[in-house]
Amino acid sequence: MKVATGKTRIRYALLLLLLSALALLLFPGVSQAENAAGGMTKTFLDLTPYRIVFLVVLGFVAGMVSGFIGSGGAFVISPGLMSLGVPGVVAVATNMCHKFPKALVGAYKRYRYGQVDRKMGIYLAVFAAAGAQVSIAVQKWILARFGTAGSNLFISSVFVLICASLGSFVLFDAWRIKAGKKQGDNYRLAELVGKITIPPVLNFKTARSRVTFWVTLPVGFLTGILAGIISVGGFVGVPGMVYLMGASTLVASATELVIAFGMGFTASITWAMGGFIDIRMVVLLLLGSLVGVQVGAVGTTYVKDYMVKVVMGSVMLLATISRFLAMPTYLHQLGKMALGKGAADLLNRFSFVSMVFALAVGGIIIAVSMYKGRKALPAAPIGPGVLPTPADA
Repeated sequence: MKVATGKTRIRYALLLLLLSALALLLFPGVSQAENAAGGMTKTFLDLTPYRIVFLVVLGFVAGMVSGFIGSGGAFVISPGLMSLGVPGVVAVATNMCHKFPKALVGAYKRYRYGQVDRKMGIYLAVFAAAGAQVSIAVQKWILARFGTAGSNLFISSVFVLICASLGSFVLFDAWRIKAGKKQGDNYRLAELVGKITIPPVLNFKTARSRVTFWVTLPVGFLTGILAGIISVGGFVGVPGMVYLMGASTLVASATELVIAFGMGFTASITWAMGGFIDIRMVVLLLLGSLVGVQVGAVGTTYVKDYMVKVVMGSVMLLATISRFLAMPTYLHQLGKMALGKGAADLLNRFSFVSMVFALAVGGIIIAVSMYKGRKALPAAPIGPGVLPTPADA
């Protein structure tokens, strides 16, 4: 794995500092922005020192999880922002905007390693961009029709449904790996799908697969639909490429970055034109995540495979609890559930605490796994003429 040079790191740091200064100067007192859908207003949080620290830490842990599991990690951003009090649509839009620049960098890097199927990525990105636009339109309609509470309830419900199911499956899969159960990608479904020859049929060289256009379209479109709701579409895209389109996990995870960039770029423009993106939060999240992703990537060299899934499943389920605890408050605000002020405050506090706990658990598991994995490695002898490495020094 190539490591950025000192000059490159300095350039990144200067660029981030410049963006941070511009964001804080241009948006120092932003508290509200007009919503293009229905003329409603939505609140942008005042960035107190406490919230700034939380956002940087949130970005760091999301980046660390992303680097550790190979992709994703952004699934903690939206619930993290919502637990801080950010409206759901702003959280989703801000998350998507923070994500697509990183996806571009990652896609280019993995393209140089020969892991990206450009043709597959372009096709899926186009369909995903269309799906994301549909979701954004639905999100705006829900916000205009049911207000912020209805929007928050919709986003939280989808997040709970998707992440509870997927998190449980990932943890179960981790248990199977640890228990020594037989593993391996199941391509039987992809083989059956490959026999469908309804024209046009597309050939993907890098993925080494041949799939009808009519399978490619729904995989991309559904990826965009999910991304437009909770800002994470890889939950559909990667399994779709592996189990329906016959790509390897390595190629699928790399090609997903192309999809994330194309879809995220176009969706961010749409969100931004409606005034839904808080650029201050984007910069703060990037400040943390660009560091965290490097730490997480290093951690994968020291741990066993099943620990990667343990981290992903654990953080996903704990983040799900945070959103689930917030749902009664949204139902109360919509007049669908009677809830006392004390009970609402308590649920909100538990929702925030469970989100903080999810971030802490993810960070601790990764840190401990890295420490144990590195400690278990045999120490390299230092003899005459052998210079110590930074770790030995």
